[in-house]
Amino acid sequence: MATRLRPVDIVIVGMGWTGAILAKELAETGLKIVALERGGPRQTDPDFQEPHKDDELRYAIRTELMQDVQRETLTFRNGAGETALPMRRLGSFLPGEGVGGAGVHWNGVTWRWLPWDHQARTRTVERYGRRIIPPEMNLQDWPVSYAELEPYYDKFEYMCGVSGKAGNIAGHLQPGGNPFEGARRRDYPNPPLPQSHAGALFDAASRALGYHPFPAPAANASRAYVNPDGVQLGACHLCGFCERFGCEADAKASPHFLLLPLARRNRDFELRTHARVLKVDLDAARRRATGVTYLDVRGRAFEQPAELVILAAYALNNVHLMLLSGIGRPYDPRTRTGVVGRNYAYQIGGGATVFFDENTWIHPYMGAGGLGVAIDDLSADNFDHGRFGFIGGASVSCMSSSGRPIQARPVPNGTPSWGSAWKAAVKRHYNHTLGIGLQGSVNAYDRNYLDLDPTYRDAFGRPLLRMTFDFHDNEKRMANHIADECVRIGEAMRGLGNVLQVQRGAPPARYSIVPYQSTHNTGGAVMGTNPQTSAVNRYLQSWDVPNVFVTGACAFPQNAGRNPTGPVGALAYWAAEAIKTRYLRRPGPLVRA
Repeated sequence: MATRLRPVDIVIVGMGWTGAILAKELAETGLKIVALERGGPRQTDPDFQEPHKDDELRYAIRTELMQDVQRETLTFRNGAGETALPMRRLGSFLPGEGVGGAGVHWNGVTWRWLPWDHQARTRTVERYGRRIIPPEMNLQDWPVSYAELEPYYDKFEYMCGVSGKAGNIAGHLQPGGNPFEGARRRDYPNPPLPQSHAGALFDAASRALGYHPFPAPAANASRAYVNPDGVQLGACHLCGFCERFGCEADAKASPHFLLLPLARRNRDFELRTHARVLKVDLDAARRRATGVTYLDVRGRAFEQPAELVILAAYALNNVHLMLLSGIGRPYDPRTRTGVVGRNYAYQIGGGATVFFDENTWIHPYMGAGGLGVAIDDLSADNFDHGRFGFIGGASVSCMSSSGRPIQARPVPNGTPSWGSAWKAAVKRHYNHTLGIGLQGSVNAYDRNYLDLDPTYRDAFGRPLLRMTFDFHDNEKRMANHIADECVRIGEAMRGLGNVLQVQRGAPPARYSIVPYQSTHNTGGAVMGTNPQTSAVNRYLQSWDVPNVFVTGACAFPQNAGRNPTGPVGALAYWAAEAIKTRYLRRPGPLVRA
């Protein structure tokens, strides 16, 4: 029997980027707010200080800052005809756990998605016609345009202190920036990070091929910076320990120090850590949330009544909670009806590795999570891909993000996997190798979805989330085409350094959940204009239970060829403003179906 607590105005589930943004913005209302985080508290000091801060075994291999799959995991299969099995170790993606969520251990790459990404279906049909869209592909527009979201992209970038170079200010192209980006009102708050030698080689080689390289946008501050909220960020040390690690200098933007202290200025805001939400409680008609039920660190059950519930957990966990709570109709792949679990998507990778002689020094250990040079010529609809038979594209980049000793072991094909020859190859190539990577978009399909597993349960007796996902021909064609372009860029480096070999990385034929690829899971609770094909409206409000809002990348109708944190943050600010200025004044549906 759960202990019933005193009612509050708002309960927020999760304290990552979206939860912290909503907490900070809504705390300004003075309402009683409780935030529930399943993990523990985080503080820059002492949690991310030397000597333990750069412990690669602890954080990168044993994933201390991430979801504990011994207690809560998911099951996976490539197709509905297979038996799904539990993911026993984190692999393909790394959801965070604890205050700050994945915003503590991310790299900091902070893209805005392109205008095309917000209107993928409309613009595809306008350029290529309907016949290019496969019948099994659920290509959908966002219900929010890039122009509508631009002020919120701007707000997120200035809060995070993003380092970069604008390419399009108010419709005017800017030298040195990304000429393909949507128009922005002003430049980034900080100049780009210093260019690495690998980045300089990529810049020159891609430029020689007619591409348009620019510094990758990074929430790694290139200089000391005070954001509009008065919060200080330190300058990046280029230590190479960003992804999977916290930052000792507060140079990498993170919710735990940028947002949570501001939320706590409201005396009626309370954060409860080690509070695992089991479900959202609904009334008898299942049309209104009455609060949430959660377990504390001692396993005691509590019912927290609330007038408004905001699901701000990781994308997969939001969908899991909706399915467990009965919010929205679960997706059925046989009939292609239902919305919760629909349109799950991921990303596809590939690229090339360039091996140099011993006179070309790359120094991979000097880097930052978002330090690199990118091209957008092959992203979205920036090139004519209709003649190649696919929809979508990929960002291509050369990143100097890590040369950590355990995980950075670039060796050519044919090298023994162990022994003295392997050791010699690692020593020989470590300082003389760079990677050119593609991050490819993945569209949504009727056979890729999330639902509840009928067999396996978590440590709390709940059905596990089941993931059914595989790559489709459209994405394979795209990734193979762009991998060839990565090889061309690598070959163009022969005039810039003594290149020994350019090795093509083959994009995967089937998706595997075992090796790490990206923590960029999207869909499952997508936003839209039609309740038959979306779980939430344009303000991230549930169509079925209007006093529930669902934030994060689970709202994206499909996945783009770029990191999702920028639009995740922008949408959180967008939803926060709608809640403050519209919902709280008159609770109820903000959009009529």
